Amino acid sequence: MALPASSESSRAKTGSLWGVCYWILFAAVFIWAIWQRFSLPLDPIADADTWSYLSPALRKLTGAEFGHTNGRNFLYPGFLYLILSVFGDFRAIPFAQHLLGLIAGIFFLLTWRRLRIFVPKSLVSSSLHDALGLVGATIYLVATETIRIETQLRPEGICGFLISINLYVIIQVVACCFVERRRIPALAFGIATVVSSLLLVSVRPSFGFVVIVALLPVGAFLLQRGWGREKIVLSAAAAVTAALLFLPEHFLARNDEISQTFLPTMLFVIHADLIRDQMAADLRENAKVPYSRDWLECVHATLSSEIAKSHAADPRRYPLFGFDPEFLWFNESSIAAQLRREFGKNVSGRCAFYRFYYWRTWQHRPLDELKKVARQISIYYFPRCPAYTAMKVWPLTDVYQQGLTSLDFSEYRQTTASLRMAADFMQRTTSLAHTGPVVEQPRLVRLPLRLLAASNLPWLFLALVLSAITFWRPAHWNHLRWLGVWVVFGFAYNGASCLEVAIVNSLEVYRYMTVQMYATLLTQLLALWLILEFVFAMRRQRRGGM
Repeated sequence: MALPASSESSRAKTGSLWGVCYWILFAAVFIWAIWQRFSLPLDPIADADTWSYLSPALRKLTGAEFGHTNGRNFLYPGFLYLILSVFGDFRAIPFAQHLLGLIAGIFFLLTWRRLRIFVPKSLVSSSLHDALGLVGATIYLVATETIRIETQLRPEGICGFLISINLYVIIQVVACCFVERRRIPALAFGIATVVSSLLLVSVRPSFGFVVIVALLPVGAFLLQRGWGREKIVLSAAAAVTAALLFLPEHFLARNDEISQTFLPTMLFVIHADLIRDQMAADLRENAKVPYSRDWLECVHATLSSEIAKSHAADPRRYPLFGFDPEFLWFNESSIAAQLRREFGKNVSGRCAFYRFYYWRTWQHRPLDELKKVARQISIYYFPRCPAYTAMKVWPLTDVYQQGLTSLDFSEYRQTTASLRMAADFMQRTTSLAHTGPVVEQPRLVRLPLRLLAASNLPWLFLALVLSAITFWRPAHWNHLRWLGVWVVFGFAYNGASCLEVAIVNSLEVYRYMTVQMYATLLTQLLALWLILEFVFAMRRQRRGGM
């Protein structure tokens, strides 16, 4: 039965009014987000890793060569060099990162609106759908943790932007290729997916597993029938992008010893307790290994002693490990330093030893290793998701004092002696270490962050079950299959990052969790959307049966 003309007119007016209110609300949120960022001091916050990213840029600015420091990829140091060479002021770094963070918030909204194409027969009204996206963009834009990350002199400061671009183009390539069947846009977004994915893993290697998930739609593009020319162009673009990003990194890393030792050493110290147990078993069973028994006994005794020392030094650090891997790695009297002195210039031999016992431990103690990884992943999902930080206050004096301490060493002073901008930066940081304001996160923001942190696991679990139902009973739920696919994809996107960090590092390192807030928030809203679709569908069925 057709609706009366007056009813259709009223509905059109209501939709038009909501559209106006929607964009006014978003403009207000955006202005609030701008004020939150630029009302704070713009001097970047340094930490213990800052020198690794900053030194290549500073060396280039003082006339030396741009090169690796401590095994860090060249892209973020290159970004810092570009900003400092153009603007000549350290405050331009957070300024640029804040702008990128604001753009990420815009892409959150664009991504959410684009997702609507996958559920054309949605029972969730367009106004409710838009409202959910607006809430998500608001939380991301105004959360204190997002702003804190953008203020840091670390690659995490631009990761939110890179993730937002990556997820947007992934959704676009699937929409254009498999829903709308538009070849040229699908090709363009496919290339953008490859570029953004490789940029993301280059800037932050902890997203290596994420890139595998991110490139699955590109793989589906290449495996479909037809579209031969588009496949050739996409493959060529992927090869060129990989060459442009990885070849410079290869050549720059050749002169950086830490680039060779970084990952093997990390794997050794992160899994040190299980490696110690495997060494003990090899000694007890007189196993055939390519190292002498006397030397292995010495290494085992030293490793056991240093693990105990690391825990005694600060039992609060890495409580799930029961020891401090950073102590084993960076303390000048600990195991990594001792092995470095013992192997001397034989860097390849030292790395081979680390790799040998890491893989041997996996081969002989797979259950122990899996338990270790599972305990790490559980940090992210249970009982609350730590990607959402509902901090009440953020005292800037503390972080600027830590930044001042982290750059108070001779190499920094020597490198920056001729750079006025560096002297000004240290002078302002010294002042802010005593006079920096205390940032208070509004209660209006803290409450939804707490809700999201507490509800992430139950919502996600329920949505994954519902996603399985859309595939198990396609006759009833076929219209929700794409939404189920995106819920699974979002879970895999976050899960891949957690899995990689759980294997090679630790999710007890705070930044590995908070950097995932964007993808976690988007996935959680997708889960809520799918749940609402089922709720509304069952309510409609109940009414129809009455």
